Amino acid sequence: MGRRREHDEKTAVALLDAAERIVAEQGIDALSLREVARGAGTTTRAIYSLFGSKDGLLGALGVRAFNLLQREIEALPASDQPSDDLIEVALIYRRFALEHPALFSIAFHRANPAIWPHFRASAMDALAVLDKRFEPLADADLLGGRSVSEASTQFRALGEGVAWTELRGNPLPPDPERFWRNAFHALITGFAAPTSRRRGARAAGAVR
Repeated sequence: MGRRREHDEKTAVALLDAAERIVAEQGIDALSLREVARGAGTTTRAIYSLFGSKDGLLGALGVRAFNLLQREIEALPASDQPSDDLIEVALIYRRFALEHPALFSIAFHRANPAIWPHFRASAMDALAVLDKRFEPLADADLLGGRSVSEASTQFRALGEGVAWTELRGNPLPPDPERFWRNAFHALITGFAAPTSRRRGARAAGAVR
């Protein structure tokens, strides 16, 4: 008979829940393994056994962040209006940031190069799911010469910026959800306009 694992998945989830709660309340810099263990009703030994280190624990929170986003985006039905679908994806991103500010901070705002390798694969999987939402626009030539990757990156950059603005407590008039819808509607409809590379190249030629 194989040796029974001392620390199981239930313990891992409890530790991640405790760590997420502490980061949300006190910030990443205040995260203490002893406090995490106490909050999960276990010991620091369990953290080292399951995650290897503090970086491993934070990396697991990064995995949780991107797995959550991926599941939510995948669960959104695709309609015959891909632009509208992308606005709904943006609202998924907003809900994620508001409901899981600690995960948002770890995955995006306070991304640490030391822990990035721990959740790189999960991030790439989630971003691939997001990229697929841009393929109908690319097929219809509605990205203005941008690649799917470029458009997706611009989409994420807007989302990260607006989410952080809202998380800091800044009001988003006339109401937050409408603000998000209007911002992403402007971005997505703007994708259909040609990129400025050609105009920039002409300007550079004129200077010469």
